[in-house]
Amino acid sequence: MLLLGACGACVALLADGCGAARQDAHEPKGAFSVQVVKASFPARQSVARPTRLTLQVRNTGTQTVPNLAVTIDSFYYAENYPELADNKRPIWAIEEGPGPAAKRPVPTQAVSPPGGGQTAYVNTWALGPLAPNHTQTFLWRVMPLKPGLHTVHFTVAAGLAGKARAQLAGGTLPTGHFTVDIAPQPPANHVDPETGQIVSGAYPPAP
Repeated sequence: MLLLGACGACVALLADGCGAARQDAHEPKGAFSVQVVKASFPARQSVARPTRLTLQVRNTGTQTVPNLAVTIDSFYYAENYPELADNKRPIWAIEEGPGPAAKRPVPTQAVSPPGGGQTAYVNTWALGPLAPNHTQTFLWRVMPLKPGLHTVHFTVAAGLAGKARAQLAGGTLPTGHFTVDIAPQPPANHVDPETGQIVSGAYPPAP
């Protein structure tokens, strides 16, 4: 289930370096109107059964969005087990993120390609400028790992430095969330020997 709301936090904080140029020096300042025209993530999922999260964002304003970005803050959870080197554990493993696969410097087999939209900002992907009346699609291919009821939050931004702000028609921040129930095991399927089709249920079918 998806809900869009007006609450949310800034996608990125500005970082001032000692004598370095400001990170937002070349980002235009202002508000850019957008619309989330599609937001899909299955409400019922199963562990080890791949799925997709899709967001389509349209530029409904008259100016080009400088750098359309999306932040998702709920692919991970904090594990409280003592003596862990890192308490961050995945609810979903990201098999591939938005954007074309990044080119590798040497021929090698990539494991879980991150997608060319990955940024240095935590859990944030950016796909570049978006012209007026154009739509951009963010697609995550993920693998559910942790059973239970989970909530996934997302925020759309017009840039990474905080000067360019995305807003909906009413002036609110474009945010939303999905509520997802992950089953502990995938449903049983089998191949029908007569048709070769994959069908639900164990084989042979229960009488």
